[in-house]
Order: sequence, then C-alpha cells, then structure tokens
Amino acid sequence: MNPFTKEYKTDEDDKQLIKKSLSGDKSALENLLKKHQPYIYNIAWKMVQMPDDAQDITQEVMVKVITNLSKFRGESEFRTWLYRIVTNHFLQMTKQKRETLVNEDFDSYSERLSSIPDIPLTEIEQEEKGIEIKEMNLACMSGMLLCLTREQRLVYILGVLFNSDHTVGAEILGISKGNFRVRLSRCKKDLYHFMNDQCGLVNKANPCRCHKKVTTVIEKQILDSKNLLFNKEEYASFQEHISGSADHLSDLMEEKYFQLHSKLPFRQDFNKKAFLDDFISDERVVALLNLN
Repeated sequence: MNPFTKEYKTDEDDKQLIKKSLSGDKSALENLLKKHQPYIYNIAWKMVQMPDDAQDITQEVMVKVITNLSKFRGESEFRTWLYRIVTNHFLQMTKQKRETLVNEDFDSYSERLSSIPDIPLTEIEQEEKGIEIKEMNLACMSGMLLCLTREQRLVYILGVLFNSDHTVGAEILGISKGNFRVRLSRCKKDLYHFMNDQCGLVNKANPCRCHKKVTTVIEKQILDSKNLLFNKEEYASFQEHISGSADHLSDLMEEKYFQLHSKLPFRQDFNKKAFLDDFISDERVVALLNLN
C-alpha cells in the first residue's frame, strides 16, 4: 500500500516487524525492507534518472535505516521516521552522474532539445519505432525533473507522482502543511509552463515531437534500442500503481502534463536474490542486529 496516503493502515505491522528485527529475526527484517524497498527505489530513480544509480543509493539508505533502527521509539509513525531518513539522504548525497551531466535549468534544457535535428517519420515508420519513441518520451519527461532543485523534485515526486497526503508529505520533509502546498504549487507551475511552451504533446502549437527527434538520438547512440532504461514491459506506471487513489487525481488528470508524468515507469518487482539476500546476509548487518 502507498505509504504516503491517509489510507496507509499498516504502520502497526511495521512496528511489529521492527520489534522482531531488533530481536534478531532475519525474516522480519527482510519483510520490512521488501515492503518499503519499491518506494525508496522509485523515489531515488526519479531523483537521479539512472536505474543503476538509484539502486546504489537505495542500498545506501537501507544501511542508514538498519543502522538507526534501534533508535526508532515509536513516538511518530514509522513511515514518517523512515522516509525522513530517505529524503534527508537524497538531499545531502553527492551529485549523481545525470545530475552532474544535465545540471541545467528549463531554458537550457529547452535549448538542448531544440538543438536535436528533426527527421520526420511517416506513420508507418512511427509505428515501427514506437518502442523507441516511447522510450524517448519517458526519458525526456524524466529529464525535466532534473531541472528542478532536489528539494523541488522531492516535493513533486511525493505530492504528484505518489499523490501524497499533504500532511504526510509535510511531516516527512519537516515543513508545515501550508509550506508543502506552496512548494508543490510552484513545482507544478514550473513544469506546466515548460511543457506548455515546449512539448507538442501538451500544446499542439509546439513543434517538439519525440518521433521527430528519435532517429537522431538513435544515430548518435544517445538511445540504445537494445538497452532501454524506461520503456520495459515489466515496469508498471505511476498511474497504474496509484490507481487505488484515482478519485483524488481527477482534477490533476485533466491536465495533460500530469497525464504524461503519470506514465513514468514504476518498478515494483525486484530480484530478491540480487537485491536483498546479499544485503541481509552482510556480516555487518548480521552483527548489528544479531540476526539468526
């Protein structure tokens, strides 16, 4: 269940898992991490754009959570305590590869997109390159988020992509509910103005179209058809993942720019062997919690 909504009712389950984990129950720790891992990872992914970087910083956060788990006193909801550690880490970590590479504002991003030569495709060619066109669309929208500051990105990811309750979002970020709403409104306006001025999918008067750019980015090896980062069958979308809260999104869904961002990929299935087993079995983790 989405931990950022009012409907989240499993905080007591979290506390039981914590109690068992601190008593050395390896299975309980594994279940606790598996429960929150997709949310930590997907925040990280939207913060830094590159999946490998997101996996690395997700593991860094897990180390922090486990190291500090005994300090959780139950005086607040566990989700607030947990995701405050997560968001603080993301705000303070060193710049990741894409952040360093892009490092630009919306005007610079617009200029970079406009500098990509247009090569028009026929309708048949567009169908043939449909997978690559969608990959470019998702990459472009993901890149837009890097034009926001880290603080703005977190507010937008929580408030829009995860449809966070404003009280919950404010508590996690350590700000007032009113401040959260103001920051969220500014993020949405910045993204809307950029897309309304640049993106042909939002405003048909704009010339920028992914299908016109895709041939060039493939030729320049910016997009690798055999190694897609965003458009994979196994990924859900944020829209699909938060469908249980669709009634709360009706106003936002009328805005084209949100419809597009809601299609950003959400990774929910992880290879347990690759992602958790080695971590849970790490000697430092075992020693820290006396896992059995």
